[in-house]
Amino acid sequence: MAFEEMIKKALDESRNNCRLGDTLEEVKEIQNYIKNAEKIYIPNKNGIKVDVLNKVLREYNLPSAKILQINTNEADSNRSPAFAKAIMALDVCDADLIIARGRLGLPGSGSLLLFVDNKGRILTCGTSPSHAISQKTLEDAVYEEANEALQKIGFRKEG
Repeated sequence: MAFEEMIKKALDESRNNCRLGDTLEEVKEIQNYIKNAEKIYIPNKNGIKVDVLNKVLREYNLPSAKILQINTNEADSNRSPAFAKAIMALDVCDADLIIARGRLGLPGSGSLLLFVDNKGRILTCGTSPSHAISQKTLEDAVYEEANEALQKIGFRKEG
């Protein structure tokens, strides 16, 4: 089943009040979408997150991402900064997949790393507590969030 067909089927099930939850077929479609993404961008001002995320993508034998150098500071005034960054990226580039990371919500709420498709739909995510709580470096937090996001949809590291 194609990705868009899978989404339509799930929406129809919800409308008809017969949706029983995610299926393995749906998870596989999300995996395939990520595996086959050709244009993957990470909205970021610097390359720190890009280097870490590409390391994780390599560990799962997934295509690499490129930096989309945009200033995402204004996303911090949004209620959902990480998602706002993903949407900002989609507004300025032709991407198959956006990997965006930012604050979860209010200041102090922690971080959210999102994998978002070309229509702004969230495919998976990883989270971490506020740096004030975890005391993790940015690199360690991003690494763990990306692993969580991929494992959440059944990816396993190669080798």
